[in-house]
Amino acid sequence: KYRAYPRHPDYISDLGGSTVNGRALEPLPFDGRLLGKLFKLIRPPIPEFTVLSGMMVDRTDINHLLALSKSFTSFKHALKLLTRHASDRLSHPRGTRLVMGNALVGRLLYSLSLRSNVTLAMNTTVEKIHQSPGGIESISLVNDGQRRTLCVKGGVILASGGFNRHPQLRKDMLPGADAAWCPAAPGHTGQAHELARQLGGRYGSGGLSHAFWAPVSTRRRDDGTQAVFPHFMMDRAKPGMITVNQAGERFVNESTSYHLFGLKMQEANKATPAIPAYLIADAEALRRYGLGMVRPGGKGLEPFLADGYLTQAGSLEELAKKLGINAAGLQASVEKLNRYAQTGVDPDFQRGITAYSQNMGDATRGGKNPNLGPLSQAPYYAVRLYPGDIGAATGFATDANACVLGEDGQPIGGLYAVGNDMHSIMGGTYPGPGITLGPGLVFGYLAARHALTR
Repeated sequence: KYRAYPRHPDYISDLGGSTVNGRALEPLPFDGRLLGKLFKLIRPPIPEFTVLSGMMVDRTDINHLLALSKSFTSFKHALKLLTRHASDRLSHPRGTRLVMGNALVGRLLYSLSLRSNVTLAMNTTVEKIHQSPGGIESISLVNDGQRRTLCVKGGVILASGGFNRHPQLRKDMLPGADAAWCPAAPGHTGQAHELARQLGGRYGSGGLSHAFWAPVSTRRRDDGTQAVFPHFMMDRAKPGMITVNQAGERFVNESTSYHLFGLKMQEANKATPAIPAYLIADAEALRRYGLGMVRPGGKGLEPFLADGYLTQAGSLEELAKKLGINAAGLQASVEKLNRYAQTGVDPDFQRGITAYSQNMGDATRGGKNPNLGPLSQAPYYAVRLYPGDIGAATGFATDANACVLGEDGQPIGGLYAVGNDMHSIMGGTYPGPGITLGPGLVFGYLAARHALTR
């Protein structure tokens, strides 16, 4: 169940045919309590995307939480969220009000659970896909330690999430991108790809990039696991922030889409080291918007400073010294950006000229450009950014029914690929939100319908 997001411009909103609303859909919040015992199957979201130890929030919720002391409507919305979460924590390890991806997965799982002819096989590994002249005939799998062989009547649909965590494929297609920078789910091992390639499946070609990207920052959690935080929208495009390379110079439009930002980091790094890059904010910007895993408000900074995730300094020169970047370059870049904030025009990178960029900014600051504001209030803060692959763009070549194609260009009977296992119909570009989930849902339907006719 979905709703159209009221205003969400396409990412490349200056192209003909783009729109500012109506195209982006988001799942309605879903009550995870309806799942009963199945609720534990829903993987929790990235902890840094939650508040109050497991309460999920979407963009609408965040805006209300930030404005709860300024608007009675926001206060009521926030109070309702907090009351529900407090009740949840009496009987659940996290909140049961699911939003965004968790809501999508939860609602699909709930719908599936209502069908008596569906079996969920958890803790299962497919070891081999058996092929005959007529197509796929069976699969061998291990389910909870027991080996089984299942006959295939219609087909096998690969939806394993892509190649991103397959060591060799990653080395071949994403050279220089450390796996520690990848915020994608842990199941993207590429194991299903090995099985499909053994049957003659081939990858698509000709895309802009083998992966979709976002700038990320990383931090070691208290339990020893690695936190990888994608900087999608909350900070980098806001007034009072700047991104520089190790020479202290800007190299990217900070308000561009996260995919183009990640690609630009890698391109710029060939000339001047830009991995890591440095996202810098003054005290007012950090207080208003937060910085990566640091929440808005400007409080509770000590743990982030102690482990080095956040760097703080009383001057730009001191900050550059702590970061190990060129101080003169940083000072000059900030002075230039401060002048641009006064005029509202960024002649170097055109920050804030598109509808998408402006939607990422903050018009309430009252500046001439919602994406530009001076960095003038000490102390100054910085986090390190890396290009993180958030999903595979390269996958198996398929036909219009999502049938996997062999080297001869013909379908491999009974073998389908959808989602990130399917070569992106976007050609490695990222024109708007949902460019993996949308095609995944559509071609999942088409694959199932076609399999039923075999």
